[in-house]
Amino acid sequence: MAFIGIDHGTTAMRFALIEGEEVRTFELARAEAAAMSEEDVLASVEKNFGIRRVDIELIAATYSMGDGFSTVKDIRALEGRGLRSLEGAGKKTGGGTRVFDAVRNSGIPAVAIPGIHTESRVDPRMKVFSHLTSPEKLGIAYHIRCLGCENFVVSDISSNTVTLAVAGGKLLGAIDACIFAPGVHHGPLDLQAIRDVDAGIISANQAFIEAGTLKMTPYEDREEMLAAAERGEAPALLALDTIALFAAMEIVSMQLLLRDYGVSGEAIFLAGSVGEVEYVQKKISRHLDHECRCLGKWHAAIGCAEIARDIAGGAEQILGVDVEYP
Repeated sequence: MAFIGIDHGTTAMRFALIEGEEVRTFELARAEAAAMSEEDVLASVEKNFGIRRVDIELIAATYSMGDGFSTVKDIRALEGRGLRSLEGAGKKTGGGTRVFDAVRNSGIPAVAIPGIHTESRVDPRMKVFSHLTSPEKLGIAYHIRCLGCENFVVSDISSNTVTLAVAGGKLLGAIDACIFAPGVHHGPLDLQAIRDVDAGIISANQAFIEAGTLKMTPYEDREEMLAAAERGEAPALLALDTIALFAAMEIVSMQLLLRDYGVSGEAIFLAGSVGEVEYVQKKISRHLDHECRCLGKWHAAIGCAEIARDIAGGAEQILGVDVEYP
């Protein structure tokens, strides 16, 4: 039996397949996926995984913010694509939409994973914010749960930074990308950004996607900045130092939430393309005086595949999120 997880990432759609003890992965850039037909997407899945679609038992997919529903559902039972609004924080390319629709229209059994928001079962104090995390972060957290950790904090650091807290195998809360710690591209709106939005100079969404630490540097994108950091260039290292400092602050804030539930000594994980950079890992570990474990960029998709596998096996909850399937 084969199970597939799909991570709707900021720059790419990542796919993971679990078949027995074997795990396989591949990715499509979002712009590349947007240019494909639905049939092309499915054919790419078959080709890259060496599998026929009729042999796929269940797919667990994520899409955008996932804020229009709060339980894991059959993908065909969603209204629209499971969003409250098509507007929101982030860059739109159409690649995620193409993949989502390809899965929904394929006839392959599939579930959609929700984001975490005000309708979710989390610590009620976290609901001061309308949205806490998008669905693929549940994939990361579930993968950690499958590694045997019940109590942990995980910070996913890449284009943006999102941090989650889990106690007793259930998600207590999260801090979304537009609230606190910046990533490379995205971050919260500061005073000047608010002034620029009010003055009509820039949209709120554009301000969000340009609020990361890249603005502190002369570089064009994340890849160029990371390459410069490897060469020891000062602007790149300052940007990474800034990310590490604020990510560590965000992790500590989630540890405070866990303390309220009597949890201490929890594991700390870093994920994402920046979280797996050794320089950043060492900085965060030093700030926290605690060794952090690192996950790579594939673990959101792998966690989603593990969600599919366990739902097919009869799981009724995923990290405390109810499952309504079949």
